[in-house]
Amino acid sequence: MTSATACREPGCTGSYEDGWCDVCGSPAPAGAASTSTGTTTPPPAAVPASPAGATGRTAAARTPSAMLGTGIAGGVPTPGAGGGDPDAERSTRTGRTSSTRLASAALGSARTAATGSRTTRRLGTTSTRLRRARLGAGLTSVPPAPVADPLQAVMADPQVPERKRFCASCGEPVGRGREGVPARTQGFCPKCGARFDFDPRLTPGTLVGGQYEVVGCLAHGGMGWIYLARDRNVSGRWVVLKGLLNTGDEDAVAAAIAERQFLARVEHPLIVEIYNFVEHDGDGYTVMEYVGGRSLKQLLTDRRDAAGTVDPLPVDQALAFVLEVLPAFGYLHDVGLLYCDFKPDNVIQAGDALKLIDLGGVRRVDDDESAIYGTVGYQAPEVAQDGPSVASDVYTIGRTLATLVLDFRGNTTTYVAALPPVEQTPVFQRYDSFYRLLAKACAPDPSDRFGTVDEMRAQVLGVLREVVAADRGAGDPPLTSAASVLFEPPTTDQVERPLAWHELPALRVDPDDPMAGWLAGVNVADPEQRLVALASAPDESVEVRLLRATTAIEAGRPEVAASAVDAILADDPWEWRAVWTQGLAQLAAGDAVAARASFNAVYGQVPGELAPKLALAAACELSDEPFVAEQLYATCAYADANYTAPAAFGLARLRRAADDVDGALAALDLVTPTRSSYPQARLLRARVLARSRQDLRALSAALDSVRSVTLAPADRAALRVDVLSTALELVTSGRTTRGATFDGAEATEPHLRTALEGAYREQAELTADRAERVALVDRANRVRRWTAW
Repeated sequence: MTSATACREPGCTGSYEDGWCDVCGSPAPAGAASTSTGTTTPPPAAVPASPAGATGRTAAARTPSAMLGTGIAGGVPTPGAGGGDPDAERSTRTGRTSSTRLASAALGSARTAATGSRTTRRLGTTSTRLRRARLGAGLTSVPPAPVADPLQAVMADPQVPERKRFCASCGEPVGRGREGVPARTQGFCPKCGARFDFDPRLTPGTLVGGQYEVVGCLAHGGMGWIYLARDRNVSGRWVVLKGLLNTGDEDAVAAAIAERQFLARVEHPLIVEIYNFVEHDGDGYTVMEYVGGRSLKQLLTDRRDAAGTVDPLPVDQALAFVLEVLPAFGYLHDVGLLYCDFKPDNVIQAGDALKLIDLGGVRRVDDDESAIYGTVGYQAPEVAQDGPSVASDVYTIGRTLATLVLDFRGNTTTYVAALPPVEQTPVFQRYDSFYRLLAKACAPDPSDRFGTVDEMRAQVLGVLREVVAADRGAGDPPLTSAASVLFEPPTTDQVERPLAWHELPALRVDPDDPMAGWLAGVNVADPEQRLVALASAPDESVEVRLLRATTAIEAGRPEVAASAVDAILADDPWEWRAVWTQGLAQLAAGDAVAARASFNAVYGQVPGELAPKLALAAACELSDEPFVAEQLYATCAYADANYTAPAAFGLARLRRAADDVDGALAALDLVTPTRSSYPQARLLRARVLARSRQDLRALSAALDSVRSVTLAPADRAALRVDVLSTALELVTSGRTTRGATFDGAEATEPHLRTALEGAYREQAELTADRAERVALVDRANRVRRWTAW
């Protein structure tokens, strides 16, 4: 058995087994060892403490998004007017009018609001190589869905409710009763004249295609009735027959034929399998795999029925569902297909597995002719004019995720193309990164959305980690560390001040950059000489310009850094790494407010990454936004052990400034002995305890807490002086009880004076500065215990 090798996927806690990760299912890189051991379970993480010293501002007003915006160009979508039944989900068909994609607006001159994210499209592994992973990626658990007997799913009385009857051509209500006239299940749309028919075409016992025996109706979908049948030719296996909404609808017939031509070649473990296409009595039917279990929409309905009111899914479970199904979209996009009509109805959970069903709306990326199927409240706003795209699929994923976690009653009306305001949505106030994930996925401009589902998947995984960390019980340790493919982990901790620009996590070099290999050979320490070396680069790639910008910051040449950033954004206005670098330059120049805007923009583009949050926290701390800084530091501290120490020191600083002693002590307790800054954390903790707890027991505890910690002799002596000075003040002022003890001895004035005198002299011996040494000796003389001769 070979030794275990940790998975290299961002946020995954598993290890490679038989060439695959045993948690997330990603393939092992070449040379990575595999193991047959079980998965690694991360320890729980603590819930971030509430901000100390809160003012009368509302909770929403203190969230980063509410105070700083999302960092997405154009901001949050504004509520739009819409009509129709808010409880009905209508699948509509849109005629294709243009194949032109919308152009993206370039960034403003301030270059502070990055849009899109072309660079991050390299995230994740190739979707065609992914196998199905356990729900929750080892970070959270999702209750399994029972797989019932298929016969129990058959409808006893197959009818389409009146409120769900819409014209397949124009989307208008049809088949409704009015003024005492009963509703009709067949007829013609009064608006466009298209024929409608909501009656099942097949009855139990019918043999379709000489092979499939109909058992009954399962449901009515956007393209017609769905039937359960047995395949007589393959051991009586259960199959599903999906018929047409209207046999007279040429577009519907064309869609079914398209399924027969290319959907039978779709093969992915997360996508329902298409077996065949048959005809019966002039009607066409797609034959597909039967998937038991419950759709995500049914899960929401079950929760509502059990609670007696709308009961959305917990955020971690919703993210786990989306994280699981994203590789299916990646596969479809890799083979040139678009799903088009994603919604909770179209995902089935069976046990702990998911399956993407209903491929009726799937179309080729280059298809500019056939009808487009989508659902009101889920379809991207540009589809009617410009047709579907990868970006519009991303939009449907974001809208589905929003539906799973919100009491989203206005998703087809008031918020048909928008998200509810943060101040009216508690889940957005609690999980700011989750809100930004949705805001980016559902951005009105398709260029502002995630560029690929692989890119979105990496950010969903990061946000899931943050949500899980926020939901953990108080007192639990942070989550284990996770690797990012975009940023190096932080390597520096600062006790008394925020991290400087060069101490923030560094960007990882994009291995796909054409100059990545050449840059690996640029190992010049002096920044001026490094600039000279970069001037001879064979190609002005993005990585060359990024390194030139950071080198110029280091060399104190801001004009060169600004020029490099401008050159990147001129070629690609969606390159958020340039905005990150701009934020570093602004931080180096002492302009924390401008840096705050830049880092906030980056946060909006990669909401699952912790590096922008740490940088934004530092900028907020420097620009007098302590409430936002504390929330961001807390997120970093608990979501990833790599970030715990620098974020914990930030939390401690802010809480000490707000006189939140308990909060400061709790923050410092997060720094583990494995960090090089652990002695500093214990020393600072002892000082906070000594200076804030005005009793001898706390002072003794302060000294006890560092006895086993390796400290510099000067630091230990200074702490002892602080503690003894406070203890002497307590005793001489009469604020102690008779017979009190300190540091293992009776707390008397003579004893404490002798001890403090010795501490001053010890500190003087360890001091190199002569003037300071003399001052310490004078203090020792003044405090010494004088006795009569």
